[in-house]
Amino acid sequence: MADAIDPVSSFFLKLCLTNRLEESPVKFDDCVAHAIRLLYENNVSGAAIIDPADSASKKSMDRDIGFIEFSSMVLWSLEEIDKVRAASKDGNHGFFDMLEKNSQIGQTKIIELTKSFLWEPFFPAHEDGTLFHVLLLFTKHHKLNVIPVIESSNSSIVGFITQHAVIQLLLQSSGLEWFDEIAEKSLSEYGLMNAAGVVAVFPDQSLADALHVLWDKQLDGVPVVDRRSGTLLGCVRRSDIYLLLEDDSLFIHRKTFAVEEFIKVRDAASDQSRNRYTETEAPPAGLLRMKNARFLRSSNPAILRKSDSLKKTMEIMAASMRESGFLVGDAGRLEGMVTLRDVILPFSPPSMDARVDGGGFFTSVLNQVGCHVHDGVMIRNR
Repeated sequence: MADAIDPVSSFFLKLCLTNRLEESPVKFDDCVAHAIRLLYENNVSGAAIIDPADSASKKSMDRDIGFIEFSSMVLWSLEEIDKVRAASKDGNHGFFDMLEKNSQIGQTKIIELTKSFLWEPFFPAHEDGTLFHVLLLFTKHHKLNVIPVIESSNSSIVGFITQHAVIQLLLQSSGLEWFDEIAEKSLSEYGLMNAAGVVAVFPDQSLADALHVLWDKQLDGVPVVDRRSGTLLGCVRRSDIYLLLEDDSLFIHRKTFAVEEFIKVRDAASDQSRNRYTETEAPPAGLLRMKNARFLRSSNPAILRKSDSLKKTMEIMAASMRESGFLVGDAGRLEGMVTLRDVILPFSPPSMDARVDGGGFFTSVLNQVGCHVHDGVMIRNR
């Protein structure tokens, strides 16, 4: 089988690593307050979790045991803080002050968060790996949002691959037959509507309501719709959460601060940040920066339509650097949501159990090297 797999692997585009950030690892026995502050001060949205017993090892596979996101830790903390506030009615403190005041929350060990399923598993790709391997990881392990990339010689982390990086890499094949065969189909053909599962908030609901939905439904963004018409007005994203740490008043008044007012504050902050940069920069696909306002062309949500092709959807989401896009009808009414994972699935290898009938890219490659897949097993043609 190895001689069949090797030519297949060599056909795929090599991954271009775009996120060579200085690593800010979190130890599994670190407390939540320390881990949140570490990522916040280093302006990174996530970090590898290391076993301190093996922290001296340079090999990633020996010491790295998972990956945790800044937003997940903050949302978990907010849920726990709200339980305490409901009992004590004491809440006129900033975020970090509240963690310090409530040591049972702030001093919780990172390893204890496994009970809340906050970790992502640690499944790395090698620096000289292929798109094939990365797609296998993203499609098989549904909790993966980021894939660490390790150096082949000593297995140390050299960067990360995001789902955005995969989208941008796939788009480089636009115009090729295998890509266009998949990407020119409309969203409706792939059944990527997801209307029944969309949870939205109204503009007059509180910021705390929106944050709770992000946590409870494990969403990257919650749409904001008009209460009467259902028209999409905006969204609250996980990437907005750092603003509660920068502005104590937002955190303190989050239960009375309306979502529509929060969106105005966020958009004003984003506009101010973008105005500091006059140079033209392409959004780095693998960027794990927490504060990405300088790279965002607009604070508006990514708007999609049923008739949009998969390729157009990929271009919209890549340009906007959004993790999800919202499907709207002719009247602007919210009809569904599409995530980056939804977009990647049609390109998944045929050996994977995808929700859509994709795999045209890999089927074409397998045919060229005289192989096919049957019941999840790669077989050489006779």
